[in-house]
Amino acid sequence: MATSYNRLAAASWRTLAKASTQSCSRLRVHPHIAMTSSSRSKLYSTSTDAPRFSYHVASSFIAKDRPYDPSTHVFHFNPYNRIQPPKNRRPSARPESGHDAFFVSRINDSGSVAFGVADGVGGWVDSGVDPADFSHGFCDYMALAAHEHQTSSDPPLTARKLMQKGYDAICNDRSLRAGGSTACVAIAGADGNLDVANLGDSGFLQLRLNGVHTYSEPQTHAFNTPFQLSLVPPSVAARMAAFGGAQLSDLPRDADVTQHTLRHGDVLVFATDGVLDNLFNQDILRIASRVLVSTGAWVMTEAGGVRVTDTLDPLVELPDTSEGKRTVTLQSTLATEIVAAAKRASVNTKLDGPFAKEVHKYYPHENWHGGKVDDVCVVVAVVNEIAPAVKSKL
Repeated sequence: MATSYNRLAAASWRTLAKASTQSCSRLRVHPHIAMTSSSRSKLYSTSTDAPRFSYHVASSFIAKDRPYDPSTHVFHFNPYNRIQPPKNRRPSARPESGHDAFFVSRINDSGSVAFGVADGVGGWVDSGVDPADFSHGFCDYMALAAHEHQTSSDPPLTARKLMQKGYDAICNDRSLRAGGSTACVAIAGADGNLDVANLGDSGFLQLRLNGVHTYSEPQTHAFNTPFQLSLVPPSVAARMAAFGGAQLSDLPRDADVTQHTLRHGDVLVFATDGVLDNLFNQDILRIASRVLVSTGAWVMTEAGGVRVTDTLDPLVELPDTSEGKRTVTLQSTLATEIVAAAKRASVNTKLDGPFAKEVHKYYPHENWHGGKVDDVCVVVAVVNEIAPAVKSKL
Protein backbone atom coordinates (compact mmCIF):
# COMPACT_ATOMS: atom_id res chain seq x y z
CA MET A 1 0.00 0.00 0.00
CA ALA A 2 2.82 2.40 0.86
CA THR A 3 4.56 1.67 -2.43
CA SER A 4 1.38 2.38 -4.36
CA TYR A 5 0.85 5.59 -2.43
CA ASN A 6 4.39 6.80 -3.12
CA ARG A 7 4.04 6.18 -6.84
CA LEU A 8 0.80 8.10 -6.90
CA ALA A 9 2.30 10.91 -4.87
CA ALA A 10 5.16 11.15 -7.33
CA ALA A 11 2.63 11.87 -10.07
CA SER A 12 0.74 14.30 -7.90
CA TRP A 13 0.22 17.91 -8.87
CA ARG A 14 1.53 18.86 -5.46
CA THR A 15 4.96 17.48 -6.23
CA LEU A 16 4.81 18.94 -9.72
CA ALA A 17 4.05 22.36 -8.31
CA LYS A 18 7.63 23.23 -7.45
CA ALA A 19 8.53 22.57 -11.09
CA SER A 20 6.21 25.28 -12.31
CA THR A 21 7.80 28.12 -14.23
CA GLN A 22 4.89 30.53 -14.07
CA SER A 23 5.96 33.89 -12.68
CA CYS A 24 3.62 36.63 -11.57
CA SER A 25 3.66 40.05 -13.13
CA ARG A 26 4.90 42.55 -10.55
CA LEU A 27 2.18 45.15 -10.83
CA ARG A 28 1.98 48.10 -8.52
CA VAL A 29 -0.87 47.13 -6.27
CA HIS A 30 -1.36 49.16 -3.11
CA PRO A 31 -4.16 47.75 -0.99
CA HIS A 32 -5.73 50.32 1.27
CA ILE A 33 -7.16 49.83 4.71
CA ALA A 34 -10.79 48.85 4.31
CA MET A 35 -13.42 51.30 5.47
CA THR A 36 -15.61 50.39 8.36
CA SER A 37 -18.87 48.81 7.31
CA SER A 38 -21.75 51.12 6.53
CA SER A 39 -24.73 51.20 8.80
CA ARG A 40 -27.66 48.94 7.98
CA SER A 41 -29.71 51.89 6.73
CA LYS A 42 -27.01 52.84 4.21
CA LEU A 43 -26.03 49.37 3.04
CA TYR A 44 -27.76 49.70 -0.34
CA SER A 45 -27.42 53.46 -0.73
CA THR A 46 -25.46 53.27 -3.99
CA SER A 47 -28.04 51.14 -5.79
CA THR A 48 -31.02 52.64 -7.59
CA ASP A 49 -32.92 49.35 -7.47
CA ALA A 50 -33.65 47.57 -4.23
CA PRO A 51 -31.93 44.17 -4.11
CA ARG A 52 -34.17 41.20 -4.83
CA PHE A 53 -31.99 38.59 -3.16
CA SER A 54 -29.85 38.31 -0.06
CA TYR A 55 -27.15 35.73 0.56
CA HIS A 56 -26.54 34.08 3.88
CA VAL A 57 -23.09 32.54 3.98
CA ALA A 58 -21.10 30.35 6.33
CA SER A 59 -17.91 28.35 6.05
CA SER A 60 -16.54 25.30 7.81
CA PHE A 61 -13.05 23.87 7.57
CA ILE A 62 -10.45 21.60 9.13
CA ALA A 63 -6.79 20.85 8.50
CA LYS A 64 -6.06 17.24 7.63
CA ASP A 65 -3.97 16.62 10.74
CA ARG A 66 -6.44 18.13 13.21
CA PRO A 67 -9.59 16.74 14.88
CA TYR A 68 -12.79 18.40 13.70
CA ASP A 69 -14.98 20.43 16.04
CA PRO A 70 -18.08 21.89 14.33
CA SER A 71 -18.56 24.40 17.15
CA THR A 72 -15.22 26.11 16.53
CA HIS A 73 -14.24 25.26 12.95
CA VAL A 74 -16.95 27.47 11.50
CA PHE A 75 -17.22 31.03 10.18
CA HIS A 76 -20.43 33.08 10.08
CA PHE A 77 -20.47 35.84 7.48
CA ASN A 78 -21.71 39.19 8.76
CA PRO A 79 -21.76 41.85 6.01
CA TYR A 80 -21.51 44.65 8.58
CA ASN A 81 -18.12 43.59 9.94
CA ARG A 82 -14.85 45.29 9.09
CA ILE A 83 -12.52 43.73 6.50
CA GLN A 84 -9.00 43.45 7.89
CA PRO A 85 -6.15 44.46 5.52
CA PRO A 86 -4.20 41.36 4.40
CA LYS A 87 -0.83 42.69 5.53
CA ASN A 88 -2.17 43.18 9.05
CA ARG A 89 -3.21 39.55 9.38
CA ARG A 90 -0.94 37.18 11.28
CA PRO A 91 -0.65 33.47 10.40
CA SER A 92 -1.79 32.68 13.94
CA ALA A 93 -5.08 34.46 13.21
CA ARG A 94 -5.92 32.25 10.24
CA PRO A 95 -8.70 29.69 10.46
CA GLU A 96 -7.50 26.18 11.21
CA SER A 97 -7.94 25.08 7.61
CA GLY A 98 -4.40 24.04 6.72
CA HIS A 99 -3.46 24.92 3.15
CA ASP A 100 -7.12 25.49 2.24
CA ALA A 101 -8.49 29.02 2.45
CA PHE A 102 -11.75 30.86 1.83
CA PHE A 103 -13.18 34.36 1.76
CA VAL A 104 -16.57 36.06 1.92
CA SER A 105 -17.11 39.78 1.38
CA ARG A 106 -19.91 42.12 0.47
CA ILE A 107 -19.22 44.13 -2.66
CA ASN A 108 -19.22 47.59 -1.15
CA ASP A 109 -22.83 48.74 -0.70
CA SER A 110 -24.32 47.01 -3.74
CA GLY A 111 -26.06 44.15 -1.96
CA SER A 112 -23.96 41.65 -3.93
CA VAL A 113 -21.61 39.20 -2.24
CA ALA A 114 -18.29 37.69 -3.33
CA PHE A 115 -16.97 34.42 -1.95
CA GLY A 116 -14.76 31.50 -2.85
CA VAL A 117 -12.23 28.86 -1.85
CA ALA A 118 -8.57 28.25 -2.64
CA ASP A 119 -6.38 25.19 -2.11
CA GLY A 120 -2.68 25.90 -1.54
CA VAL A 121 -0.27 23.72 -3.49
CA GLY A 122 1.38 21.43 -0.95
CA GLY A 123 4.42 20.69 -3.11
CA TRP A 124 5.95 24.02 -2.13
CA VAL A 125 6.75 22.56 1.29
CA ASP A 126 9.74 20.83 -0.33
CA SER A 127 11.12 24.27 -1.18
CA GLY A 128 10.72 25.57 2.36
CA VAL A 129 7.55 27.50 1.56
CA ASP A 130 4.34 27.37 3.59
CA PRO A 131 1.59 26.76 0.98
CA ALA A 132 -0.94 28.45 3.27
CA ASP A 133 0.78 31.81 2.81
CA PHE A 134 -0.30 31.98 -0.83
CA SER A 135 -3.83 30.60 -0.51
CA HIS A 136 -4.78 32.63 2.56
CA GLY A 137 -3.14 35.82 1.27
CA PHE A 138 -4.81 35.36 -2.11
CA CYS A 139 -8.23 35.06 -0.48
CA ASP A 140 -7.57 38.05 1.79
CA TYR A 141 -6.73 40.22 -1.21
CA MET A 142 -9.86 39.12 -3.07
CA ALA A 143 -11.98 39.95 -0.03
CA LEU A 144 -10.44 43.41 0.19
CA ALA A 145 -10.83 44.07 -3.55
CA ALA A 146 -14.51 43.13 -3.40
CA HIS A 147 -15.13 45.24 -0.31
CA GLU A 148 -13.52 48.33 -1.85
CA HIS A 149 -15.06 47.97 -5.31
CA GLN A 150 -16.89 51.16 -6.23
CA THR A 151 -20.06 49.98 -7.92
CA SER A 152 -21.03 53.49 -9.02
CA SER A 153 -17.76 54.32 -10.80
CA ASP A 154 -15.70 51.14 -11.36
CA PRO A 155 -16.35 48.71 -14.24
CA PRO A 156 -18.61 45.80 -13.24
CA LEU A 157 -16.79 43.28 -11.09
CA THR A 158 -16.81 39.71 -12.40
CA ALA A 159 -15.54 36.57 -10.72
CA ARG A 160 -12.61 36.32 -13.13
CA LYS A 161 -11.69 39.98 -12.62
CA LEU A 162 -11.78 39.47 -8.86
CA MET A 163 -9.53 36.42 -9.21
CA GLN A 164 -7.14 38.53 -11.30
CA LYS A 165 -7.13 41.33 -8.72
CA GLY A 166 -6.29 38.88 -5.95
CA TYR A 167 -3.61 37.21 -8.04
CA ASP A 168 -1.96 40.49 -9.00
CA ALA A 169 -1.97 41.63 -5.38
CA ILE A 170 -0.48 38.44 -3.94
CA CYS A 171 2.19 38.43 -6.64
CA ASN A 172 3.09 42.00 -5.71
CA ASP A 173 3.27 41.18 -1.99
CA ARG A 174 6.99 41.29 -1.20
CA SER A 175 6.50 39.28 1.97
CA LEU A 176 5.64 36.23 -0.14
CA ARG A 177 8.40 34.60 -2.14
CA ALA A 178 6.61 31.61 -3.69
CA GLY A 179 3.45 29.52 -3.70
CA GLY A 180 0.38 28.55 -5.65
CA SER A 181 -3.24 27.46 -5.38
CA THR A 182 -6.40 26.47 -7.17
CA ALA A 183 -9.41 28.78 -6.90
CA CYS A 184 -13.18 28.76 -7.26
CA VAL A 185 -14.59 32.29 -7.01
CA ALA A 186 -18.15 33.59 -7.22
CA ILE A 187 -20.06 36.83 -7.31
CA ALA A 188 -23.70 36.50 -6.29
CA GLY A 189 -25.56 39.56 -7.50
CA ALA A 190 -28.39 41.27 -5.68
CA ASP A 191 -30.43 40.66 -8.85
CA GLY A 192 -30.14 36.87 -8.50
CA ASN A 193 -27.40 36.27 -11.06
CA LEU A 194 -24.37 34.16 -10.15
CA ASP A 195 -21.00 34.53 -11.88
CA VAL A 196 -18.40 31.81 -11.23
CA ALA A 197 -14.74 31.46 -12.22
CA ASN A 198 -13.20 28.08 -11.47
CA LEU A 199 -9.54 27.22 -11.95
CA GLY A 200 -8.36 23.77 -10.89
CA ASP A 201 -10.05 21.01 -8.94
CA SER A 202 -11.89 22.99 -6.31
CA GLY A 203 -15.46 23.51 -7.42
CA PHE A 204 -19.11 24.23 -6.66
CA LEU A 205 -22.61 22.76 -6.71
CA GLN A 206 -25.94 24.55 -7.05
CA LEU A 207 -28.66 22.60 -5.23
CA ARG A 208 -32.33 23.23 -5.97
CA LEU A 209 -35.40 21.38 -4.68
CA ASN A 210 -33.79 18.05 -3.83
CA GLY A 211 -31.61 18.00 -6.93
CA VAL A 212 -28.15 18.99 -8.15
CA HIS A 213 -29.12 21.80 -10.51
CA THR A 214 -25.59 22.41 -11.82
CA TYR A 215 -22.00 21.75 -10.84
CA SER A 216 -18.49 22.54 -12.02
CA GLU A 217 -16.08 20.21 -13.79
CA PRO A 218 -12.45 20.11 -12.59
CA GLN A 219 -9.72 21.57 -14.78
CA THR A 220 -6.73 19.24 -14.93
CA HIS A 221 -3.59 18.85 -17.02
CA ALA A 222 -3.45 15.15 -16.15
CA PHE A 223 -4.58 12.81 -13.39
CA ASN A 224 -4.38 14.63 -10.04
CA THR A 225 -2.69 17.58 -11.74
CA PRO A 226 -5.14 20.50 -11.69
CA PHE A 227 -4.75 23.95 -13.12
CA GLN A 228 -3.18 26.27 -10.56
CA LEU A 229 -2.04 29.85 -10.08
CA SER A 230 1.63 30.12 -9.17
CA LEU A 231 4.25 32.53 -7.90
CA VAL A 232 7.68 31.15 -8.82
CA PRO A 233 10.87 32.80 -7.51
CA PRO A 234 13.72 33.42 -9.98
CA SER A 235 15.91 30.77 -8.31
CA VAL A 236 13.35 28.02 -8.95
CA ALA A 237 12.73 29.25 -12.49
CA ALA A 238 16.48 29.15 -13.14
CA ARG A 239 16.73 25.57 -11.88
CA MET A 240 13.88 24.56 -14.13
CA ALA A 241 15.54 26.21 -17.10
CA ALA A 242 18.75 24.33 -16.35
CA PHE A 243 17.38 20.90 -15.47
CA GLY A 244 13.94 20.83 -17.07
CA GLY A 245 10.63 19.84 -15.55
CA ALA A 246 6.90 20.35 -15.73
CA GLN A 247 5.67 23.82 -16.66
CA LEU A 248 2.34 24.71 -15.09
CA SER A 249 1.56 28.20 -16.34
CA ASP A 250 -2.07 28.81 -15.52
CA LEU A 251 -3.58 32.26 -15.12
CA PRO A 252 -6.98 33.68 -14.14
CA ARG A 253 -7.81 33.99 -17.84
CA ASP A 254 -7.66 30.17 -18.02
CA ALA A 255 -10.48 29.75 -15.50
CA ASP A 256 -13.78 28.27 -16.61
CA VAL A 257 -16.41 31.02 -16.36
CA THR A 258 -20.11 30.24 -16.05
CA GLN A 259 -23.26 32.24 -15.27
CA HIS A 260 -26.30 30.95 -13.44
CA THR A 261 -29.74 32.22 -12.47
CA LEU A 262 -30.61 31.81 -8.80
CA ARG A 263 -33.95 31.18 -7.14
CA HIS A 264 -35.32 31.47 -3.65
CA GLY A 265 -34.07 28.55 -1.57
CA ASP A 266 -31.13 27.57 -3.79
CA VAL A 267 -28.08 26.33 -1.89
CA LEU A 268 -24.58 27.02 -3.22
CA VAL A 269 -21.75 24.77 -2.07
CA PHE A 270 -18.17 25.85 -2.86
CA ALA A 271 -15.53 23.34 -1.80
CA THR A 272 -11.90 22.34 -2.11
CA ASP A 273 -10.86 18.89 -3.28
CA GLY A 274 -10.76 17.72 0.33
CA VAL A 275 -14.54 17.61 -0.02
CA LEU A 276 -14.90 16.75 -3.70
CA ASP A 277 -12.33 13.92 -3.61
CA ASN A 278 -14.19 12.26 -0.74
CA LEU A 279 -17.88 12.96 -1.38
CA PHE A 280 -19.82 12.41 -4.58
CA ASN A 281 -22.29 15.10 -5.64
CA GLN A 282 -25.15 12.86 -4.58
CA ASP A 283 -23.56 12.46 -1.14
CA ILE A 284 -23.54 16.24 -0.73
CA LEU A 285 -27.13 16.45 -1.95
CA ARG A 286 -28.27 13.81 0.55
CA ILE A 287 -26.60 15.66 3.41
CA ALA A 288 -28.11 18.99 2.35
CA SER A 289 -31.56 17.51 1.76
CA ARG A 290 -31.61 15.97 5.22
CA VAL A 291 -30.74 19.31 6.82
CA LEU A 292 -33.10 21.38 4.67
CA VAL A 293 -36.09 19.10 5.21
CA SER A 294 -35.48 18.65 8.95
CA THR A 295 -35.24 22.42 9.49
CA GLY A 296 -38.32 23.18 7.40
CA ALA A 297 -36.42 25.08 4.70
CA TRP A 298 -37.66 22.52 2.20
CA VAL A 299 -41.25 21.38 2.69
CA MET A 300 -42.79 18.17 1.35
CA THR A 301 -45.95 18.75 -0.68
CA GLU A 302 -49.11 16.62 -0.73
CA ALA A 303 -48.16 15.49 -4.22
CA GLY A 304 -44.88 14.10 -2.94
CA GLY A 305 -42.73 16.92 -4.26
CA VAL A 306 -40.67 19.57 -2.53
CA ARG A 307 -41.10 23.32 -2.22
CA VAL A 308 -39.12 26.03 -0.49
CA THR A 309 -40.69 27.59 2.59
CA ASP A 310 -42.02 31.08 1.89
CA THR A 311 -39.72 32.78 4.38
CA LEU A 312 -36.22 31.61 5.21
CA ASP A 313 -35.43 34.56 7.47
CA PRO A 314 -35.80 32.75 10.82
CA LEU A 315 -33.43 30.03 9.62
CA VAL A 316 -30.68 32.08 7.98
CA GLU A 317 -30.42 35.34 9.94
CA LEU A 318 -27.63 35.59 12.51
CA PRO A 319 -29.09 35.34 16.01
CA ASP A 320 -28.29 37.63 18.91
CA THR A 321 -25.22 36.13 20.60
CA SER A 322 -24.98 38.68 23.40
CA GLU A 323 -25.72 35.92 25.91
CA GLY A 324 -22.77 33.89 24.70
CA LYS A 325 -24.84 31.20 23.04
CA ARG A 326 -23.42 29.23 20.13
CA THR A 327 -24.41 30.66 16.75
CA VAL A 328 -26.27 28.14 14.61
CA THR A 329 -27.91 28.97 11.29
CA LEU A 330 -29.15 26.96 8.34
CA GLN A 331 -26.05 27.80 6.33
CA SER A 332 -23.65 26.95 9.15
CA THR A 333 -25.41 23.63 9.77
CA LEU A 334 -25.12 22.75 6.10
CA ALA A 335 -21.43 23.67 6.08
CA THR A 336 -20.53 21.74 9.22
CA GLU A 337 -22.49 18.65 8.18
CA ILE A 338 -20.72 18.54 4.81
CA VAL A 339 -17.27 19.02 6.34
CA ALA A 340 -17.92 16.40 9.00
CA ALA A 341 -18.94 13.89 6.33
CA ALA A 342 -15.92 14.70 4.17
CA LYS A 343 -13.58 14.37 7.15
CA ARG A 344 -15.04 10.96 8.03
CA ALA A 345 -14.82 9.78 4.42
CA SER A 346 -11.22 10.94 4.10
CA VAL A 347 -10.04 8.53 6.81
CA ASN A 348 -12.33 5.66 5.81
CA THR A 349 -10.09 2.95 4.33
CA LYS A 350 -12.90 0.74 3.05
CA LEU A 351 -15.44 2.93 1.27
CA ASP A 352 -14.14 4.15 -2.09
CA GLY A 353 -14.78 7.82 -2.79
CA PRO A 354 -14.38 9.90 -5.98
CA PHE A 355 -10.58 9.98 -5.71
CA ALA A 356 -10.33 6.20 -5.39
CA LYS A 357 -12.58 5.83 -8.44
CA GLU A 358 -10.23 8.08 -10.42
CA VAL A 359 -7.20 6.09 -9.29
CA HIS A 360 -8.80 2.86 -10.48
CA LYS A 361 -9.65 4.52 -13.79
CA TYR A 362 -6.15 5.76 -14.56
CA TYR A 363 -4.12 3.19 -12.61
CA PRO A 364 -6.20 -0.01 -12.60
CA HIS A 365 -3.40 -2.04 -11.02
CA GLU A 366 -3.02 0.24 -8.01
CA ASN A 367 -4.45 -1.10 -4.78
CA TRP A 368 -5.93 2.19 -3.57
CA HIS A 369 -9.10 2.03 -1.52
CA GLY A 370 -10.99 4.36 0.78
CA GLY A 371 -10.81 8.13 1.04
CA LYS A 372 -8.08 10.69 0.54
CA VAL A 373 -6.73 12.45 3.62
CA ASP A 374 -6.60 16.17 2.94
CA ASP A 375 -7.50 19.60 4.27
CA VAL A 376 -11.23 20.23 4.00
CA CYS A 377 -12.99 23.54 3.38
CA VAL A 378 -16.49 24.49 2.26
CA VAL A 379 -18.42 27.73 1.82
CA VAL A 380 -22.22 27.47 1.78
CA ALA A 381 -24.58 30.23 0.65
CA VAL A 382 -28.36 30.09 1.02
CA VAL A 383 -30.29 32.23 -1.46
CA ASN A 384 -33.17 34.20 0.05
CA GLU A 385 -35.55 36.25 -2.07
CA ILE A 386 -36.30 39.39 -0.12
CA ALA A 387 -39.83 40.13 -1.39
CA PRO A 388 -42.10 38.83 -2.54
CA ALA A 389 -41.33 35.27 -1.49
CA VAL A 390 -41.62 32.80 -4.30
CA LYS A 391 -43.28 29.43 -3.75
CA SER A 392 -41.07 27.06 -5.73
CA LYS A 393 -42.56 23.67 -6.47
CA LEU A 394 -40.98 20.56 -7.86
